[in-house]
Amino acid sequence: MTDFSVIFVTVGNENEASKIAQVLVEERWVACVNIVPRIRSVYRWKGEVCSDEEFLLVMKTRSSLFTALQNRILELHSYEVPEIIAVPLTQGLPDYLHWVEENTRS
Repeated sequence: MTDFSVIFVTVGNENEASKIAQVLVEERWVACVNIVPRIRSVYRWKGEVCSDEEFLLVMKTRSSLFTALQNRILELHSYEVPEIIAVPLTQGLPDYLHWVEENTRS
């Protein structure tokens, strides 16, 4: 079941969230992107503690696509160092995972 991953990416605004989600689904890098609006991120950047409103993208894809997907996100993303992290799935509804497989690049 580790053939699948959930990818987390944060972006600065709704337009960027929608654009990245649309492109990645259209290009079949991911089967689905959930956009979680208006999260608050507190982080350290260049020596300062920052607090910003962001949007969280939750993506479902094949683990084998991560490196290429990461590169595509970097092309689309406006941040200097965006959050792009993958969590492997250890379990999932087989029919759902089959759907992810059918709707991503092979």
